[in-house]
Amino acid sequence: MQNEKSKLKIKKNVLLSKYTTFKIGGPAEYFCVTNNKEDIIKAVKWAKEKKLPFFILGRGSNVLASDRGFDGLIIKIKNCKLSRLKVEDPRFKESGKIENCNFYAEAGTKLKDLVNLSVRERLKGLEWAAGIPGTVGGAVYGNSQAFDEKMSDIVEGVEILDTQNLKIKNLSKKQCQFSEKNSIFKKNRNLIILSAILKLKKGNKKEIQNKIKKHFVRRKKNHPLNFPSAGSIFINKNGTAPSSYLIEKAGLKGTKIGKAEISKKHANFIVNLGGAKAKDVLKLIELTKRKVKKEFGINLQEEIQIIR
Repeated sequence: MQNEKSKLKIKKNVLLSKYTTFKIGGPAEYFCVTNNKEDIIKAVKWAKEKKLPFFILGRGSNVLASDRGFDGLIIKIKNCKLSRLKVEDPRFKESGKIENCNFYAEAGTKLKDLVNLSVRERLKGLEWAAGIPGTVGGAVYGNSQAFDEKMSDIVEGVEILDTQNLKIKNLSKKQCQFSEKNSIFKKNRNLIILSAILKLKKGNKKEIQNKIKKHFVRRKKNHPLNFPSAGSIFINKNGTAPSSYLIEKAGLKGTKIGKAEISKKHANFIVNLGGAKAKDVLKLIELTKRKVKKEFGINLQEEIQIIR
């Protein structure tokens, strides 16, 4: 179906398993793909007019969709093209004296594309994101991190849509309230990320490439990349051992329920061995939380979002 006012193509009963890296999930009652921030606003307006819940979906990493699907509108943000990335300060290319460079990137920009662009422009600060199958919006939302670096290190500001009044606002880094794998966007679901300004610094291209290569090698060695997953399931809390260590010491590595398994390669990953159900993953999550709590007195907190 196509809504006359929004001009968006809104489909019915679309399987979410096709749009998540976990390859799990039932049908969304309504589903649309947005090409830009104007489309996102139109989609939100449509859902509000119909009094339907809605969920913003990027590349589908760090999420687990229910077997039942979603009774509402899934707003899929289409991957932005590199043409939508732009250097905010033109003096950067014209002068060797400008040390920092601000990039504007829409929420749907793939981290992969942003990393590649940073290499070409000889900019450092994004090497840690190489290999992460996410978008700028998702990385800001969850304050993504790897190898002791995180998204909030490079965020200067974020453009958002407040769905309560449908107004566009600009938030400073401080207003984003970043913390360990967290942000104001997780606490306040009325705020939708539209774009971000990211600050990177000049660097040596060879050194940047070598750092990226080193991270890729570590990912390939330690992460179960040969099976569908949502990435890390639990947050690594400050002041405690990594979640993967706690899960492994609790004897859970390799534990299976149905076709879902706590990875033998990295205990903070749950992988889809083929045909896994969301209910299987949720049972493994609850089992893990219960055993780690019993063994170490630590409450694990999920990093992934549940769509249901």
